Amino acid sequence: MSNERDSLAATVITLLRAIAPELEPDTLNPARPLRGQVDLDSMDWLNFLVSLHEHFGVTIPEADYARLVSLNDVLDYLAGKRG
Repeated sequence: MSNERDSLAATVITLLRAIAPELEPDTLNPARPLRGQVDLDSMDWLNFLVSLHEHFGVTIPEADYARLVSLNDVLDYLAGKRG
């Protein structure tokens, strides 16, 4: 990963840990579904997406929610929206 992507990932994980403090970042597989790895229910997931919007200023339409499955998906999406 590039430094910019590493920084983005660190921030995303920090936001995720605010919702799921038990998360161990070293155990995350960036290619696997986040909700299953972190055991997030639908409300937690929505809160995570809202926190991404608030922190990065990126609007995430509901139609895009299905695209945001893994950490890699989230990072690619944010990089594309910010880029």
